[in-house]
Amino acid sequence: MMNILVLYAHPVETSFNAGLHRTIVERLTAAGHSVDDCDLYAEDFDPRLTRAERLGYHDQRGPGDAVAGYVERLQKAEALVLSFPVWNYGYPAILKGFFDRVFLPGVSFKLVDGKVRPTLHNIGKVAAVTTYGGSRFRAILMGDPPRKVVKRMLRATVKPGAPVSYLAHYSMNLSTDETRKAFTTKVAASMDSF
Repeated sequence: MMNILVLYAHPVETSFNAGLHRTIVERLTAAGHSVDDCDLYAEDFDPRLTRAERLGYHDQRGPGDAVAGYVERLQKAEALVLSFPVWNYGYPAILKGFFDRVFLPGVSFKLVDGKVRPTLHNIGKVAAVTTYGGSRFRAILMGDPPRKVVKRMLRATVKPGAPVSYLAHYSMNLSTDETRKAFTTKVAASMDSF
């Protein structure tokens, strides 16, 4: 069994995304995993990188950092599950801010002779569960940045060879009870076998 960090980013507790989040946590817990459920909105995570944080971006990390608790949670995780909607072809600001403020030098990578060396090798598995208002075709036309960040950047940052999955429900603007139920079933099965 693994220690899994679930990063959840949606402000509305009655949303379809909230239901997906509950399914993720329930299924992972039922499978015997230890789940660190990080609801960024409920925890009032501040996504803004401050001037001081930017000026000290390359400094050695320590317990005095404003996000030290989140860094510790990320470094304790053996797997990572992201649960979020895609808004304007990107991450919700709160999740993007988490990447900006927590995926730091000395945490998710180190610089060696000016080159990036990934360091989140404690994470051996990654999954993303997301929804898009538009179609897959529209997302492709826009380059689908969220998918690329998960499938490329996160894959390159975590343990080499770690499996990375990306489960997306497209065309939420046209979704039905049946399409949402089918996607929830797919997510549940993925978490059952995670």
